[in-house]
Amino acid sequence: MLTLDQIYQAAYVLKDVARKTDMIYAPEFAGNREIYLKTENLQLTGSFKLRGAYYKISQLSEEQKKAGIIACSAGNHAQGVALAATRMGIKSTICMPDGAPISKIEATKHLGAEVCLVKGTYDDAHDKAVELQKESGATFIHPFDDDHVIAGQGTIGLEILDQLKDVDVILCPVGGGGLISGVAYAVKSLNPDVKIYGVQAANAPSMFESVKKGEAVTLKTVATFADGIAVKTPGDTTLEIVRKYVDGMVTVTEDQIAAAILRLIERQKLVAEGAGAVSVAAAMFSDLPLEGKKTVCLVSGGNIDVNILSRVITRGLITSGRETTLQIALEDKPGQLEGVSLIISRCGGNVIAVHHERSDANMPISSCVLRVGMETRSFEQIEQIREELTKAGFRIITD
Repeated sequence: MLTLDQIYQAAYVLKDVARKTDMIYAPEFAGNREIYLKTENLQLTGSFKLRGAYYKISQLSEEQKKAGIIACSAGNHAQGVALAATRMGIKSTICMPDGAPISKIEATKHLGAEVCLVKGTYDDAHDKAVELQKESGATFIHPFDDDHVIAGQGTIGLEILDQLKDVDVILCPVGGGGLISGVAYAVKSLNPDVKIYGVQAANAPSMFESVKKGEAVTLKTVATFADGIAVKTPGDTTLEIVRKYVDGMVTVTEDQIAAAILRLIERQKLVAEGAGAVSVAAAMFSDLPLEGKKTVCLVSGGNIDVNILSRVITRGLITSGRETTLQIALEDKPGQLEGVSLIISRCGGNVIAVHHERSDANMPISSCVLRVGMETRSFEQIEQIREELTKAGFRIITD
């Protein structure tokens, strides 16, 4: 049974291990909403997962420690387990989905764990870890559905209440539910008036659907670049706690998550992974009642694969109206490109790519298609450019 005393004990165990991460005020970050960022992306292993993993492993018996430990993870829990096990001199094996970011796989190995890559998703890695545990007799360290793990994550709730005593709302990323369970239990036990909302990726809404249905739902597939919360089935313990202590669940799209990552980079100089940025996406785009409320966005991790970061930034630019591509039907004659360029320049846009296509079978033989990529300031500026081009007699093709 999870207790508040257990969470306080976890805080004591973790005081020399986990950072008390900063609470950063972010003015004008999401319109007129008063936003604060709890920066667990700056934790020692790049995510909050160190807290639960370390506390759980610290509570094992000497016999269990000698037998070794096994875990499954998309990457962040893996690093927490690896660091904790290595510091305590325990052999660790981590099952990870083969699609996990290379950076997370290599970081886990570097921290001293043996990594077993499993084809498929987190849930497939979980099944493999359970199989290996039965064969070896090692102790399985569940990433979220465990009271000790939940208690470790709950130490974040204690820190939030200490750092922002008059907090009104906490937005928390949700995968299997370990983080929000610990935070909600701790915060609601000490201040029941604080509202707690969970946020999931719309393409991996297992907890969202489970809460709505009133029982655990297993998704057939999950498809999100927020790999840290790509969980098909929530935990039994976590679902029970979420239903009791969490005030609501929302989902955010892939484009909204990308826009949140971009906003964090540009406005706060913080790098967040997809899972870590969903709380920020909810603050920016959801219709949750946040006006006039001191709202904490829990930025749960920053271990994003650099190989996809540029693509995420590009998607964020498009979603925020900062980059766009227009397709324009032109007469194939001299001066047309100059005319288009002058209008874009006059409106303040910056051309970054041009493609001239003569072979479109749907166009008249004497016509061509011009694709122009532009840097822009906002959707309003994009619309101004479209209007000015149309006014000048150019025809914009819409998909």
